[in-house]
Amino acid sequence: MSRIGKLPVAIPSGVTATLTDTGLTVKGPKGELSMAFVEDVKVTEGEDGITVRPVDDSKKSWAMWGMQRAIIANLVHGVAEGFEKDLELVGVGYRAQMQGSSLKLSLGLSHDVVYDAPQGVTLACPKPTEVKISGADKQQVGQVAAEIRRFRPPEPYKGKGIKYVGEYIRRKEGKKK
Repeated sequence: MSRIGKLPVAIPSGVTATLTDTGLTVKGPKGELSMAFVEDVKVTEGEDGITVRPVDDSKKSWAMWGMQRAIIANLVHGVAEGFEKDLELVGVGYRAQMQGSSLKLSLGLSHDVVYDAPQGVTLACPKPTEVKISGADKQQVGQVAAEIRRFRPPEPYKGKGIKYVGEYIRRKEGKKK
């Protein structure tokens, strides 16, 4: 039985949720997001929030129950407060800077890498070795962070590369003489 699926998703003040037969649209101060439901769950709106229930006792219905509830909770949190990921550049000469709405990365490659953020995601560089990614859609923010990290993932010998803030990089011992 889903433990997270049992909990209703509370709708904070300033956020409106429009429930239809096939999906949900949530509007708030950070934007508007929508999702489509799978057929294996039933979504209802009550006075305590949005509740999700499985349609029957099939294994797929029980699997989708908690997932659909978590996606709805992420939509509500995203339009109310938003999501943020921080990246850190580690290495001599590794720098990031904003060039209009694009991110310019100097990563020791032959040319600088220029990354254009998709619609709905905001990039910022508070320091030359730090990149902040923020937006309302959790999946999109995580995808942008993964794409930027893919340009130069951290290597295990010196730890150089682009890593998430707080990420532990397992280090290897170098050659022995």
